[in-house]
Amino acid sequence: MTSTLFAVVVDCNDPATLARFWCDALGYSVHGEAEGYVGIAPAAGAPGPHLDFVLVPEPRTVKNRLHLDLRAVDTDQATEVARLESLGARRVDVGQGPAVTWVVLADPEGNEFCVLADLEDS
Repeated sequence: MTSTLFAVVVDCNDPATLARFWCDALGYSVHGEAEGYVGIAPAAGAPGPHLDFVLVPEPRTVKNRLHLDLRAVDTDQATEVARLESLGARRVDVGQGPAVTWVVLADPEGNEFCVLADLEDS
């Protein structure tokens, strides 16, 4: 037997704002809401795990121990990075250096994620 990845749970201070950012970033939709919780998912039949945003009282204080890697589907890396920045992401330096092929961004609550190079460049 094996398991399949169903959801990634993200502790946060504002589930609605973070869910909205990630819905826009990934083309997901909200699938559930409750006090202190917003869950989002890809369209029915589309690949990808659910993301569940759960309210916690404390702020994020250190580097993520898990992060998401994104790859643009229908555009190039630079255009996708610009689109994500227009949604509220910001570039961050986590010590990646200038020679890497990915771009490190942070979502509106500072959670780092990467935008990988275009497939033909990797």
